Amino acid sequence: MERIIFFGLLVVAALTVLGFTLRLHPTRRLAFLREAVIIISAYFIYFLIRSLTEGRADEAIQRALALEDVERWLGIGVEAAVQGLIIEHDWLVALANWIYIGLHWPLIAAIALWLYHEHTERYFTYRNAILLSGLVGLIIFATLPMAPPRLADPELIDTVVERSNSYRLMQPPALTNQYAAMPSLHLGWNLLMSIALVRESRHVLLQVIGWGTPVLMFLAMVMTANHYVLDGVAGAAIVLVALLAIDRLFPWIRAWRAQRGLTVNLQVIEED
Repeated sequence: MERIIFFGLLVVAALTVLGFTLRLHPTRRLAFLREAVIIISAYFIYFLIRSLTEGRADEAIQRALALEDVERWLGIGVEAAVQGLIIEHDWLVALANWIYIGLHWPLIAAIALWLYHEHTERYFTYRNAILLSGLVGLIIFATLPMAPPRLADPELIDTVVERSNSYRLMQPPALTNQYAAMPSLHLGWNLLMSIALVRESRHVLLQVIGWGTPVLMFLAMVMTANHYVLDGVAGAAIVLVALLAIDRLFPWIRAWRAQRGLTVNLQVIEED
């Protein structure tokens, strides 16, 4: 049943891409379809590689326990206390699960489509920041696997798995690496899309969403026992560095290409 629903979601995604394509000017349709193929392929390649590089459970759990020691030393080991605030209230658990699930891939896809339509040139900056940070994340997942709190602390409950089926439908278990908690690109990419809203939009509602969603996601990932506080800090840091690198690199590449084009034109004129 889950496979049927998952493939149903793929069909919905394909129809959404098709509908968006038909709304574009004919001269932009091919470019958008090419971009959609790149993003969808990157999505599956990312999770395939992540699942194939899953580390050993004992190593990942020991690293998670060491991280807990660091958090206690810093005074931020609050995972159990934060989950304790919601675990006895079903509606709060459902809300945390919804935030963790609904404000990730659905939000990323929606904002990416908005950026491509309204701010095409800036879209590529955020797209490349996702690709770059994803590459860094894959390297860390493969070399330094770390368990999430739900697997390292027997007192914590994985509320997403135990009380929700939605996440398994959008991300099948076969593509899941249980020991890829550090860094949390779940938070990092949510932060990146929120930055896009704040920087590129002048609409008050979108600005509010941009400022609010990273805070909600940070709370949800801890409440659901899927990430430590420092997982989120690391994920945010990697994404911000990736965005800074792309922001600085893109203008330089554009200027270099423009200079080369100008040089070629001058050479042609001189030869004539």
